[in-house]
Amino acid sequence: MKKNVFVIAFLAIAVLFTNETTAQKFSGLDKSPADIAMYSTKDDGAVVKVVYSRPQLRGRDMAKLAPAGKIWRLGANESTEIRIYKDIMFGDKSVKAGTYTMFAIPGDSEWTIILNKALHTSGSGSYNEANDLVRVKGKVSKGSDFVEALAITFSKTGDMYIGWANTVVTIPVK
Repeated sequence: MKKNVFVIAFLAIAVLFTNETTAQKFSGLDKSPADIAMYSTKDDGAVVKVVYSRPQLRGRDMAKLAPAGKIWRLGANESTEIRIYKDIMFGDKSVKAGTYTMFAIPGDSEWTIILNKALHTSGSGSYNEANDLVRVKGKVSKGSDFVEALAITFSKTGDMYIGWANTVVTIPVK
């Protein structure tokens, strides 16, 4: 009987300790989780993949997090990465297949979206204009739904949408 009580007490303590250890391991999870947006077609397969982190507003003003007229890493944490599998038209610019980082300069009626050749950069502090591949203008519209966490998606026809708060930026990808 004493042996059973000891075993039960030991298991209870082990479970309690295990839960505490697990909580410690996961307590520092990223507040801006990573996501992937993919554009593919039946005929061409993979065309574009964007890997980015999704900052959340949590009551903050988007204009303070991504100020108008200033370079922004278009996401959180590491710079947003765009992998282009086939030569495309990105906005009105021809872009060869390859991997690039993506930055933005927000504005009221349009955002400038920048594809930059420097990889593995950490935010806009490491941005260097000399590495720009192309700059395109994205049209800004106001969405009817509020988007808490930055989101990037593609339409079936290849338009890339960047949505945050009530702002939607559209870039044609063909």
